[in-house]
Amino acid sequence: MMSWRWWWCFAVLSAAAMDSVCGGEVTYDGRSLIINGQRNILFSGSIHYPRSTPEMWPSLISKAKHGGIDVIETYVFWNQHEPEPGQYDFSGRRDIVRFIKLVQAQGLYVCLRIGPFIQSEWNYGGFPFWLHDIPGIVYREDNEPFKFYMQNFTTKIVEVMKSERLYASQGGPIILQQIENEYKTVEKAFGDKGRKYVLWAANMSVGLETGVPWVMCKQDDAPDPIINACNGRRCGETFAGPNSPNKPAIWTENWTSSYPVFGEDARPRPVEDIAFHVALFIAKKNGSFINYYMYHGGTNFGRTASAYVQTAYYDEAPLDEYGLIQQPAWGHLKELHAAVKICSETLLQGSQSNLSLGTKLQEAYVFKGKSGKCVAFLVNNDSRTDVTVVFQNTSYELPRKSISILPDCKIEAFNTAKISTQTNTRSIQTVTKFDSTDQWEEYKESIPNFDDVSSRANMLLEQMNTTKDVSDYLWYTFRYKNDPSNGPSVLSVNSRAHALHAFVNGVHTGSQHGSSSNSSFSLHSTVSFRDGMNNISLLSVMVGLPDSGAYLEHRFAGLRGVQIQSNGSLKGFTNNPWGYQVGLLGEKLQIYTDVGSQKVQWSKFGSSTTELLTWYKTVFDAPDGNEPVALNLASMRKGEVWVNGQSIGRYWVSFLSPSGKPSQIWYHIPRTFLKPTGNLLVLLEEETGYPVGISIGKVYIAKICGHVSESHLPPVISRMRSKKHGNRHGRRPKVQLRCPPNKSISRILFASYGTPSGDCEGYAVGSCHSSNSRSNVEKACLGKMMCSVPLSNKRFGTDPCPGTSKALLVDVQCT
Repeated sequence: MMSWRWWWCFAVLSAAAMDSVCGGEVTYDGRSLIINGQRNILFSGSIHYPRSTPEMWPSLISKAKHGGIDVIETYVFWNQHEPEPGQYDFSGRRDIVRFIKLVQAQGLYVCLRIGPFIQSEWNYGGFPFWLHDIPGIVYREDNEPFKFYMQNFTTKIVEVMKSERLYASQGGPIILQQIENEYKTVEKAFGDKGRKYVLWAANMSVGLETGVPWVMCKQDDAPDPIINACNGRRCGETFAGPNSPNKPAIWTENWTSSYPVFGEDARPRPVEDIAFHVALFIAKKNGSFINYYMYHGGTNFGRTASAYVQTAYYDEAPLDEYGLIQQPAWGHLKELHAAVKICSETLLQGSQSNLSLGTKLQEAYVFKGKSGKCVAFLVNNDSRTDVTVVFQNTSYELPRKSISILPDCKIEAFNTAKISTQTNTRSIQTVTKFDSTDQWEEYKESIPNFDDVSSRANMLLEQMNTTKDVSDYLWYTFRYKNDPSNGPSVLSVNSRAHALHAFVNGVHTGSQHGSSSNSSFSLHSTVSFRDGMNNISLLSVMVGLPDSGAYLEHRFAGLRGVQIQSNGSLKGFTNNPWGYQVGLLGEKLQIYTDVGSQKVQWSKFGSSTTELLTWYKTVFDAPDGNEPVALNLASMRKGEVWVNGQSIGRYWVSFLSPSGKPSQIWYHIPRTFLKPTGNLLVLLEEETGYPVGISIGKVYIAKICGHVSESHLPPVISRMRSKKHGNRHGRRPKVQLRCPPNKSISRILFASYGTPSGDCEGYAVGSCHSSNSRSNVEKACLGKMMCSVPLSNKRFGTDPCPGTSKALLVDVQCT
């Protein structure tokens, strides 16, 4: 039986040692990565450096570390680092070296996913758009032009890492790196050239001699010595396993949520499900490296998001968009990590066996070491029914779809479905309103006509190739001579962009948009043309470029067909003289900056003849304090927003989800974007938004709540501490509450020991309730940053209902 006291001492010593972690030789075998001769089960968390600010990085890394994370994973973003061929940028949010050194300073390792194709819901899958214009190029196949530039960039990144001595083989933190990304999903489309490309990519990367292993994710036939890795939600069930007995089982993306797109509801993933599949991957697949994608999602600033992807990225991750700890996800996974670490030696070196626990839905995975140590994972695969199983003559209760971890094959330390961790509630306090029309000025974007533009073609041009991704917007303009005998006509436009605004003689006649699930859409607008010549201006809009799929360089966007129906006759204008303008005038003049805003004449709010395509500006002072700051755009509709010249992203409030709500209304303004006073706020509103409804708020954790019953397990770490001191009090389930830094428990909102009904989202006193509940919790918690209240009759003075299983639910306010 493993000594609990030994574990606690080991945990403390390990935590201290990790503060000075350095690299060394990294090898692997069929069981795990081996770092300096040591095996470890490694938990990794994805934090992408461009999706947060450098000032946020230390806090994010620290919170990940305290959540039991050993490794920080990040992609490398090619289009951020090489905006033009041979011109590199590693400044600001692109400072990957600084990011990795901060990870190292906190004693964590790094998994560097170079790609350089990354997908990641990032614009153009991470590719710089100039690749599109390389003669003869075909992305991601055995194509010489593509391989030339891919190798150039991969080599550049490796050279940067080597020059800073960041590889583990040099004493740095990088222990693992990735080439390509989920290539198997498109390989078949490229035929023989696809397989040749895989072999070339493997040989090229290994030839860079980093001294660190390489992986390919979703590539079951990754060539030796590349490790094939799994991506997905259920790799314990779906992963075919390493393609060689000498390679370890690695999970490079365990999706903590579903990535969000405009027009869809958030689809958070229950932490119980995340924990179940992590435990199953370890038990069933001998998994030894698990990465949470994302651990912190962050923000898609500017125009960095791919098609239809919203600005907030994986806000439901253990660390939310603002970097706040999200409970219970963060705490429950921390408990899982601690439970696995207790028995990692036996898991890594023991022999595995599998046995049935009565039915095909219940089973045990047992690991036995040479010294007699034993670890068991008891699995209930039934998603509908709680069960009681017997293992080694002892009964264990397994909730539906759950796994219990027994570090000594006797005592249950953790169950994936039993959450003892607190939950928290994020709130936003409005601190600044822009509710006076006197606070706003506006500038009306001009509508160009055919005669106003200099770029011409006798056909409809493809949008991405025309804009070169310098703007979301492309004006298609043409002239139409209307016969006086024509009555009302119908203008029809077919588009493979994302949105469209139509203007006839400068007047808006209709708008339409697509969705992430439909690659094309049509606009049909009834128009009364004037006699003679008419100017038709069509603004085609992209909301990010595509990020995945075969033959990305051949993808088409923009208008596909334009027709006018009059008096029963249909006239097409696809092959017609067209005039083009890339972008908007306000973009060209950069009127979202202090300097650029002085280049145009702003008007008082409400003086425009039309509300579409209007720029709005105001100034504001930074909120006091250090809480994250967010902008409420619920009154707006579609566009982009800048603060002091820096874009905080696109918004699309008018695109409602199936539940009838906007996908996102709050937009993160990093504190480092702000000055103490006189901050310039500029919005480009495509539709009919109302800026007077905009406000600014401070983001904080307002409430924390704990709910445990007698069937819950005591927290793993506190249990280890109590075992060390011989105190059985730590063996009881307990409500543990902890306010954010610099906050304390100011009010007990609810407390009930007995049989409270509901949960932390909605509760009430049940049929059994201790009258001492509130007073005892107040005594233990009020005025404190953290407190612990065990589930105990002694604690509450008496047993309020003998013979009845009891629970404790406590909800408090932090200020």
